[in-house]
Amino acid sequence: MNEPPQPRRILFLLLATLLPGLAAGVGSAALAGVQSGVLAGTLAGIVSFVIAIVSESEAARALIRSGEAAEARQRGLSEERDEALLEVQTLASAIEGMDEGMWITDANGVVIRHNEALRAILGTDQELVGQRPLFLLRRTELHDAVLRACREGVTSKVEVSMDAPRNKTLEVHIAPLGGSLPGSAAVFRDVTERKRLERVRQDFVANVSHELRTPIAAILGYAETLRSGALSDARHAPQMVEIIHRQSERLGALVEDLLELSRLDAGERPLSPAPVSLGEVARQASEAMEPRAAGKRLSVQLRVPDDLTARADPKALEQVLLNLLDNAIKYTPEGGTVELVGERVGERAELSVRDTGLGIEAKHLPRLFERFYRVDRGRSREQGGTGLGLSIVRHLVHGMEGEVRVASQLGVGSTFTVVLPVG
Repeated sequence: MNEPPQPRRILFLLLATLLPGLAAGVGSAALAGVQSGVLAGTLAGIVSFVIAIVSESEAARALIRSGEAAEARQRGLSEERDEALLEVQTLASAIEGMDEGMWITDANGVVIRHNEALRAILGTDQELVGQRPLFLLRRTELHDAVLRACREGVTSKVEVSMDAPRNKTLEVHIAPLGGSLPGSAAVFRDVTERKRLERVRQDFVANVSHELRTPIAAILGYAETLRSGALSDARHAPQMVEIIHRQSERLGALVEDLLELSRLDAGERPLSPAPVSLGEVARQASEAMEPRAAGKRLSVQLRVPDDLTARADPKALEQVLLNLLDNAIKYTPEGGTVELVGERVGERAELSVRDTGLGIEAKHLPRLFERFYRVDRGRSREQGGTGLGLSIVRHLVHGMEGEVRVASQLGVGSTFTVVLPVG
């Protein structure tokens, strides 16, 4: 007589398709897999699904009808089944709280079970059970992968892009249920943010390479010209040396800003917000920028009350104000005005740097704080900007639990406002 399938084995056949790397056995190893995050995902309703398989096992019913099993064996089978079902219930409860979405399909690729996380990932309230993948996501690659899993037993991974208004990128793992179980299982992960960060990193590397290439090429080019005999040219040699010096300064500023961003990203520059006199910090920053403003005949006006305080890191806040004042001075024509104004608004303190400069088109404002984003690349480089200053400002302000915003009008000027909690 053939040995009937054990409930634990049936459970293993189902879970083995959902637990990559699951060791033999289901008990504590499976629960550890859930807790450690190895679990790929499962479905709401999996309990009833496995219960049905276990309860309706033809071999098990044949065993009971035949009377060939002793009472002890029947009791052992019942206890083992109860233990397996308890494990399924425990797993289902843990998995229902996971972020991954999942469905199970029948042998024809029609969804028969899913968890609630899948609704959130797909962003839909429509009925999922009874639907085919092509109807739910309109992506043939997912539909084909599900059919291959059902009909050919092929395991695959596809990336699915969801159009507006959801604009998501999903990574979907599809596998056959395995064993004697017909159908397939698919696990959905929202990788939108991961993809965005990958693009940011790629753009960052490309931008750094581009920004470094220009000053390095200028330095090497003029240095080579001087070495080739132009050093004795009393008319042109000083100009070349000045260009080398200016490009070296730009290169140094770029490297410093890159290092600063790296430290901020890595958390290597911890900020210590504490009650700070905004008037004192604003005065220090204003005084430091006075020589540069005087060189352009700009009027720098300071209007920050001495008793205005906020929770901030003094050094970080001074760096923020220096950066904003530097930008205001760079892009304000000679004879213009730069103001540093402070006021309390409810439970927040605001410091605003206002200028009568060129202004910024509205379309650029949402991206101003991105790394290397420039409104006018040529003008920014000419002024010595690295394209990283405002990104550093945003990092520092957020690190002090504040926010920074900008308002601007072409031909009128710009206002950058730092908002901090009152000290």
